[in-house]
Amino acid sequence: MGSAVEKYADAMDSRATNGSPTPACDGEAVRDAYGDVVFDVFAGRCTSREALGHITGRWGILALGALSEGTYRFNALRRRVDGVSEKMLAQTLQALERDGFVLRKAEPTIPPRVEYSLTPLGRQAAERLLGVIEWLEASMPEVTAARARYDEAKADEKGP
Repeated sequence: MGSAVEKYADAMDSRATNGSPTPACDGEAVRDAYGDVVFDVFAGRCTSREALGHITGRWGILALGALSEGTYRFNALRRRVDGVSEKMLAQTLQALERDGFVLRKAEPTIPPRVEYSLTPLGRQAAERLLGVIEWLEASMPEVTAARARYDEAKADEKGP
């Protein structure tokens, strides 16, 4: 048996050649030759797209990045992820916990002490997302220049 990536590639190749349907990850699952469920984030109904949205959304990527630094209590995490509302952070953490990226540990004290940390799966995701964050921060001079060129071109189109 090959790696998961090889199995996925084989499934995608066979799907493309034999006309199999796009994976319907929220109903009857499409399985590859090895019996594994095939997930495809490009398929509109696939649950992998929802999970992708949770980790790459505005607050998900920032929460995972912050949690890669260590365990946080809710308000400390909210301060670290500047600009997120209490409601949005709570919803983001709940979605990431449901997907298996975040561990919520509540101690039965008064007031309750709740801490958030990354699971092994969350650490894997955060590693990859931190690469994107670091690349973006290093590329911001180019992004800023591109924005200025775009804005100037749009202003020229409108005229005086």
